[in-house]
Formats: sequence, C-alpha cells, structure tokens
Amino acid sequence: MIVEAKDAILGRLSSFVAKQALLGNKVHVINCEECVVSGKKQAILGVYKTKLHRKAPGKAPFFYKKPDLLVKRTIRGMLPFKMARGREAFKNVKCYVGIPDNLINEKPIVMENSEAKKLQSTDYIKVRDICRAVGGK
Repeated sequence: MIVEAKDAILGRLSSFVAKQALLGNKVHVINCEECVVSGKKQAILGVYKTKLHRKAPGKAPFFYKKPDLLVKRTIRGMLPFKMARGREAFKNVKCYVGIPDNLINEKPIVMENSEAKKLQSTDYIKVRDICRAVGGK
C-alpha cells in the first residue's frame, strides 16, 4: 500500500497508516515533506523548538530533523510500540522524501478527507518548514 502525504494533515495521516500497519499491510508513505500540521505557524514552531532544547546534548529524547524520520516517529506514536504487536507493525512502515525509483510507477492512495484545502482556516505549516526551522534540511 502506498500513501501520498502531500497536503495531508500529519495526525490524521499517521493514525490511518498506523491502523493499516496493525492490520498487517506494508505501508509506504511518499512525499513526507509536503505533509502539513494545522495551527498558527509561530505556535507550532515554538512547540517543536521547545522539544528540541528540552534535553542535554547527546542525551535522549532525540528529535528528528529530517521530514521522513519526523513523520515515521509520529506514526510510531500512534502504535503500541512497547508491545510486540506494535513493534512488528512498525517494521511494515516506510517513509520517503519525494518518490523513490522503485515506487514511481505505482498508484498511491490519496487522503481525501484530510487535505489542507479542506481546513477551516489557512493556518498550517508544512513538515519541511518545521524541519528547516529546527536545523534540518
């Protein structure tokens, strides 16, 4: 199963992918950098910067600065990762920036109910911009 993350809300996308992984499907999430987080930009960036500076350097919790790893970590939060069932489901999830060469001819599933165009307000920020703001690429 291939899921297109472009203009999908991060939380809704993550819960859908987690549910599919728990059902036993192998899920590939493409275009992770185009996923959006709804809310005011400054408030969202403040939350992520607070998470980043909460720790001592070199100690946990680690914060991912790449869009694909950030989305994958969000999906992990939707799974019962401390149980064997959740760990096995998490192995079936792969996230990519852009579209990899081996999946270019496949038709992805587009999340219709969670597009950024259907948001009530225009306040949202893309995962790519969050990662750039905290020092990633």
